[in-house]
Amino acid sequence: MTKRDYYEVLGIGKSASTDEVKKAYRKVAMQYHPDRNPGDKTAEEKFKEAAEAYEVLSDADKKAQYDRYGHAGLSGNGRGGFGAGGMNMDDIFSQFGDVFGDDLFGSFFGGGRRSRSQQSRGVRGSNLRVKIKMNYAEIAKGVTKKIKVKKYNICSSCHGSGAKDKGSVQTCSTCQGSGQVRRVQNTFLGQMQTVTTCPSCNGEGTTVTAKCTTCKGEGREFGEETVNIEIPAGVQEGMQMNVGGKGNAGERGGPPGDLIILIEEEPHTELHREGQNVAYELHLSFTDAVFGTQIEVPTIDGRAKIKIPPGTQGGKIFRLKGKGFPTVNSHHKGDQLIQVSIWTPKELTKEEKELLEKLSQSPNFKPQPGKNDKNFFDKIKEMFS
Repeated sequence: MTKRDYYEVLGIGKSASTDEVKKAYRKVAMQYHPDRNPGDKTAEEKFKEAAEAYEVLSDADKKAQYDRYGHAGLSGNGRGGFGAGGMNMDDIFSQFGDVFGDDLFGSFFGGGRRSRSQQSRGVRGSNLRVKIKMNYAEIAKGVTKKIKVKKYNICSSCHGSGAKDKGSVQTCSTCQGSGQVRRVQNTFLGQMQTVTTCPSCNGEGTTVTAKCTTCKGEGREFGEETVNIEIPAGVQEGMQMNVGGKGNAGERGGPPGDLIILIEEEPHTELHREGQNVAYELHLSFTDAVFGTQIEVPTIDGRAKIKIPPGTQGGKIFRLKGKGFPTVNSHHKGDQLIQVSIWTPKELTKEEKELLEKLSQSPNFKPQPGKNDKNFFDKIKEMFS
């Protein structure tokens, strides 16, 4: 199924500010909120779609990648975020519930969903950034990279709780495990109820009486993890991939951050990339250009033979269809463009000079461009079209 444009989903333009993105998401999310549309699967999908759009457009890095590459720039694996179905409804409320506001959850929705899904657990881990270099052959076919990432992992002793043992975790006496404190104030307008995060447990609902000796109560320890990164064919220099849940582990059982992969292209010794096309400069001797020849040229997946017809002019461009790079998540491929350069010798013997001087007097050696010969600007336009 083709994903809709995120700006279209939220009904905003690309120039929308962070506040405008937030307001637009709140409006759409309220319209399709499951508590307003019980049992309506279509509304639920639209609610998730809005959350996916907000996740990207509210993050400066992800938004920049999306604006440049579209959905292809957000390719990833692992949990995969909303796009791969890796987050459920409670995850959405937990991560973006602040967009709706405490008073709205407490009054309009009766507080039921808020008390279950908005009770926070620990602190979310930070994102990590890793650069991965890829050569042309890997970019053309896609590749799985196995990398070692130094990061915070869930504590092997307490499994993220931060407590010495199970008996060292108790229900918070202030909020009775809800993670929230309700206050009622009398005003001239009547009683006003507010809901705030519990100051004793920071919204976790539990308190630790004895800390884990391995992680000192953090619920995580520094170490290393081997991560398999599936990189699709056709990625480009500067493109980012978001691998959900593979960043630093959160404190005290908080959700992990993401691993952000930045693609770097290794320069090719002979080829040059232009978008999905590949360019190659072919140096021909004067005699090969006159008589024609068959010659091998490098491509991103090996070598290919091409036929040079007699009388080939300098600047001539040959096109090898489908020998370029694929488009991410598409079967379309670019071409390889081969531009001919006639190699002029820099030093000549006496005999060679005499021969060329004699030939230069021949009418066939006088420049006679035909009407069908493309000019320089037409060739440049053709090369990058």
